[in-house]
Amino acid sequence: MPAFGLEERVARLEGRVEGFDDRFGSLERRIDGLDAKTDRFREELAGRIEALDAKVDRFRDELASRVEVLDHRLSSRIEALDHKVTRHFTWTVGIQVAVLLAVVAALAGR
Repeated sequence: MPAFGLEERVARLEGRVEGFDDRFGSLERRIDGLDAKTDRFREELAGRIEALDAKVDRFRDELASRVEVLDHRLSSRIEALDHKVTRHFTWTVGIQVAVLLAVVAALAGR
């Protein structure tokens, strides 16, 4: 193995260090690019999340209004059914009382 002089060894080391500088510079540029790409992705994701949040809010409001309409319709139908059942109950009790009076009158008239 040939012995190198001090200047040759220094020149060789300087060449290697310059190569490392180039590689580190390239690596720094790639990291900066990745950082910028991550920032753009984060902003895009934040925009999508906001749009989805707005869409969910609209859906929730629409659903609440539909439930309100259905609740009103159901309440009115239940109320109408309650009046109908009350009316039928009154007629049924009235008929039963009339039949009871007719039976009592028939038995009393014997």
